[in-house]
Amino acid sequence: VHVEVDGLQPDRWYWYRFRAGDAESPIGRTRTLPAPDSSPERLRFAFASCQHYENGLYTAYEYMAKDELDLVFHLGDYIYEGAPRSGGVRLHAGPKLYTLADYRVRHSQYRADPLLQGMHHLCPWFVTWDDHDVENNYAADISERKGVDPAEFLIQRANAYQAYYEMLPLRRRSIPRGPDMLLYRKASFGKLAEFLVLDTRQYRTDQPNDDRRSDLTAAVLNPKNTLLGEKQRRWLQDALRSSRGTWNVLAQQVTMAMIDRSPGEEKTFHMDQWPSAAHERMELMRFIAKHRVSNPVVITGDAHANWVNDLRVDDRKPELPVVTTEFVGTSITSGGDGQDEPSDLRTILAENPCVRFLNRQRGYVRCTVTPRSWRSDFVVLDRVSAPGGKASVRASFILEDGKRGVQRA
Repeated sequence: VHVEVDGLQPDRWYWYRFRAGDAESPIGRTRTLPAPDSSPERLRFAFASCQHYENGLYTAYEYMAKDELDLVFHLGDYIYEGAPRSGGVRLHAGPKLYTLADYRVRHSQYRADPLLQGMHHLCPWFVTWDDHDVENNYAADISERKGVDPAEFLIQRANAYQAYYEMLPLRRRSIPRGPDMLLYRKASFGKLAEFLVLDTRQYRTDQPNDDRRSDLTAAVLNPKNTLLGEKQRRWLQDALRSSRGTWNVLAQQVTMAMIDRSPGEEKTFHMDQWPSAAHERMELMRFIAKHRVSNPVVITGDAHANWVNDLRVDDRKPELPVVTTEFVGTSITSGGDGQDEPSDLRTILAENPCVRFLNRQRGYVRCTVTPRSWRSDFVVLDRVSAPGGKASVRASFILEDGKRGVQRA
């Protein structure tokens, strides 16, 4: 059921429930956004991603529910498409996902979790997908599985998109048409923040170099490589150019920083992330700098780790000025309990001056935004593999209005 209610007042909380016959839903709470020309003094939201059902419990949502948030952003991998695997904390229902019935069952299993349900009851969610909502590392109409006919894969994609629309809070403008679904969009929290929600899966080109980590070769730097596609890229540029927001937030899926993953002289970058379209990514940074976009911030999912990255036009050149900052949130459960200081921490920090923080525990990021500052608190859990996990703030970072570059709180 998707209900779009007209005539509500801006910037206030509402409560609601559904009745069908003698069935009655729990009471939910939502809020309307402030009027576009208003000047809110504060926004408090969280963002999350990657909630593999078999890898752990959704304890993060238990703590998120206590944070009194205005909004939640879910940045992809709401479900995982794989067949059940024994040995995890829980077990997927159904087979590897292909049919509409398969995807509906998997979404229903995830949404049956009471902690996830509880967080949906408390405030509005902005959602966007990533690969596992359809299939790992897919690119437009190209399956990760070798030899799959694009026409066959588009049938699978249509099934996944249909179930995604049915089960998540999306407006009628996103109703899928076969294998196509409009997901990129913007929303304004008054003049305090402009949110630009991106789709880096549906329109992207295939991962270069057979999706192997590699240096920025000619194939990687090809100007035709894209994560956005031409139409979405033009929309994003127009939205950034015309924005009246104090903070301009790109809510998107995969890491934008150009992070070298290898020690020493060898350079390798992740080909499912923004470095695979390095030309497009650097042009986006140039555009933001040229048009002096007010306080740009990137929030990202996918990586199963907490990162804080200061982004330049080319992150391989630390002498260049910082254009914007990226906050990458870890997973809700994917990857299991994780670790505080990963084994590659020293290598990553030594090879990448853009990286300001790295942690691989599970959790979410809580953001508090005012006209003067932005604070990101990285909330982590000591475990998701068993009940009773405890949450704490592992680190906090501050952005100041009008200043580029992040500072540790």
